[in-house]
Amino acid sequence: MTTTLQLSEKTLADIARNIAKYPPEQKQSAVMAALIAAQTEIGWVSPEVIETIANILEMPTIAVDEVATFYNMYDTKLVGKYKLVICTNLPCQLTHGETAATHLKETLGIGFNETTPCGTFTLKEGECMGACGDSPVMLVNNKHMCSFMSNEKIDALLNDLRAEGKSA
Repeated sequence: MTTTLQLSEKTLADIARNIAKYPPEQKQSAVMAALIAAQTEIGWVSPEVIETIANILEMPTIAVDEVATFYNMYDTKLVGKYKLVICTNLPCQLTHGETAATHLKETLGIGFNETTPCGTFTLKEGECMGACGDSPVMLVNNKHMCSFMSNEKIDALLNDLRAEGKSA
């Protein structure tokens, strides 16, 4: 059995705010928001995060694990500082999605589900992101959508993220 970890007061307050949206007997409904809050703080959804969320929501650990492993927005393995998810669904493929994915792989020297040796970038392929008219599209750290990702725009984004990572 894993051990629980201590989340920050800010994360616990965020989880409590989400729990308050539901009747007390349905607080498990906040599981997705709680996982996002914990992942934002910790960087990924570790077994300890899953157990901690299960304890907070008074639900079985396996039930939290099922949610965390079902949705691709949760990282159940350690990822780089920047997780890049490129859409590989058909509409993006028809408008240079494969070109963008190949460029990312070659530029970063990694494949899908891999992290650069320096730990800066993790590359994932994603399903439809609901922006087919903007393809190829890419999502950075589950929060920032990038559209019309030509090789030039990819290179500029990577340079910006590298610079941001050095100043952080």
